[in-house]
Amino acid sequence: MIGQLIAGRYELQELVGTGGMSSVYRARDAVLERAVAVKVLHEHFSDDPEYVERFEREARAIARLNHPNIVTVIDRGEFDGREFIVFEHVSGDTLKALVDREGPLAVPQALAITHQVARGLAFAHEHGVVHRDVKPHNILIDEEGAAKVTDFGIARSLESTEGLTETGALLGTSEYIAPEQASGRPVDERSDQYSLGIVLYELLAGRPPFTGDSFMAVAMKHLQEPVPSVREHRPDVTPRLDAIVGRALAKRPQDRFSSTEAMMAALEAAIADEAVAHAGLNGATQMTEPAAAPPLPPPLGPLAEGRERRPSRRHGLPLPLVVVLLAIGTLALVLALLVAGGGTKSLTGSGASSVRLAAVSDYDPDGDSREHPEAVPLAADRDQATFWTTERYSSFSKPGVGIVLGTSRPVELSELTVTSDTPGFTAEIKGSDSATGGFKTISDEQTIEQSTTFDLQGGSYRYYLVWITDLNGRAHINEVRAKS
Repeated sequence: MIGQLIAGRYELQELVGTGGMSSVYRARDAVLERAVAVKVLHEHFSDDPEYVERFEREARAIARLNHPNIVTVIDRGEFDGREFIVFEHVSGDTLKALVDREGPLAVPQALAITHQVARGLAFAHEHGVVHRDVKPHNILIDEEGAAKVTDFGIARSLESTEGLTETGALLGTSEYIAPEQASGRPVDERSDQYSLGIVLYELLAGRPPFTGDSFMAVAMKHLQEPVPSVREHRPDVTPRLDAIVGRALAKRPQDRFSSTEAMMAALEAAIADEAVAHAGLNGATQMTEPAAAPPLPPPLGPLAEGRERRPSRRHGLPLPLVVVLLAIGTLALVLALLVAGGGTKSLTGSGASSVRLAAVSDYDPDGDSREHPEAVPLAADRDQATFWTTERYSSFSKPGVGIVLGTSRPVELSELTVTSDTPGFTAEIKGSDSATGGFKTISDEQTIEQSTTFDLQGGSYRYYLVWITDLNGRAHINEVRAKS
């Protein structure tokens, strides 16, 4: 079909993939003069009403899913008796090809990709669509590192009353299929959550947890065998992340996360952990996260039966004298501080202390919801030479765009310092207990210089947003530092 002009508009230029139901071509839209992707139903399925309906349903499902982490459908129709769907062209590669080429991914990269896919799936679930075939082959990674979910060929409405046969319930790819889907039971968003958990496992371990010689052999493993800990393959995976994978891969849907949004929140916490851990390797700033409890002392040796262990008696000053001496010493320290002009803040420790922030996500609610997500970790990596960047703007006509930073728990910050090698743009700081919205302005707007400190007033929050309100060109955030 190379060289054919479909519907008088789409010129097929290159075959880029073939599946069980259809083939995908890179094509040129002659009307809008742009690259597109065209999926064409295989000829031998064109006379099968069930396959035609499934193909058309994919177009209907994606047509109402306008999200930056879902491949956009542009058009659909029929040409020479064959159904076709036109999608946006994503210049990049599949996630499967990336893993096959590079092996296990770095933990921050695996988390960032999984979080983006979860965002797309959560949007689909919100609009009543469950994908049912989430796997690395159906996730595209564009040239900027953004993940996009594609191939909703066996997607199903959560409120489906469509009259397709239930053979579709057993469709899917064996390595990624949820137990309830493998056994022909009803599926919902938690089934996609299971498949995404398998994807995350593969990104970390370099392979899915279950493989076999046949579809049924692998499906039975999903139904019966416990999922091995990903830490067996990746000791650098934190217990929190291992627990996230384990919960997403629970055999019973009710034991998984209550929603895809809940799984996203858990992933965000793991992303923050990784950023804090990375910062710990590159600096020695005080952390706000409480230190781990000290290990329990080793057990005491066995006691002779019928005897009690008595505390050892230490010889020293009598207790009343110790109290008097401590009081005198404290009073002397207070007087010394007051005389020196230090006040009592130095004694109480109420002076500002550094707080580690982790770069969590880009934030562009009034645009395309994507602002260089692949560069987000660079805004808090303790390296002034690296940076997160906005897109390039010749005119800035939206309320703002920014980057979200977070702490491991809510903390009241007194100041936040932004360094940038592109001074001249304006910004303010906002706070929220959610990384995805509900932000409240807690600083004055300032013009960013090479180093700009914002005084914060507004309470305790877990997430802080550097909200850029005006710029010409690009804005770089090289580092963000904070004090409580």
